[in-house]
Amino acid sequence: MEANEFVVVSQMLIQRSVTECFNAFIDPEVTTKFWFTKSSGRLELGKKIRWDWEMFGVGDSLTVKALEENRRILVEWDSDPTTVEWRFETIGEGATLVTISTWGFPGVCDIVLPQAVDAKGGYTMVLAGLKAWLEHGIELNLVRDQFPKGCPA
Repeated sequence: MEANEFVVVSQMLIQRSVTECFNAFIDPEVTTKFWFTKSSGRLELGKKIRWDWEMFGVGDSLTVKALEENRRILVEWDSDPTTVEWRFETIGEGATLVTISTWGFPGVCDIVLPQAVDAKGGYTMVLAGLKAWLEHGIELNLVRDQFPKGCPA
């Protein structure tokens, strides 16, 4: 199997509207409550954005390839060839299923598998942080506290 055939999917039901969930990912004022610590701006179609995790001294840039309000966000990371897609679907009354898919991992299966597992865990953690923030106003610090001694090599 070629590496680019791997698609990693993480999802979470958030008891908030599609608009609130979508906005949580395009507005860094919200996203910094559950994911990165600094952003160069809001996600906008065609725009290049930088996200930083200041506690680890790392950051990355991405380009917004698609943005369909309250439905879909598609970005490509600059540091590697992976693509990330967020989809937002209303479930019942006032709840949203947020699905994050990632693909384009470079290399063969033995190289890609650890990257895919890491992506699955990472995006699941981001969704758990989103759920805690939007539903309960609690900032869990999941990303920061995962590596209390700094980002692993």
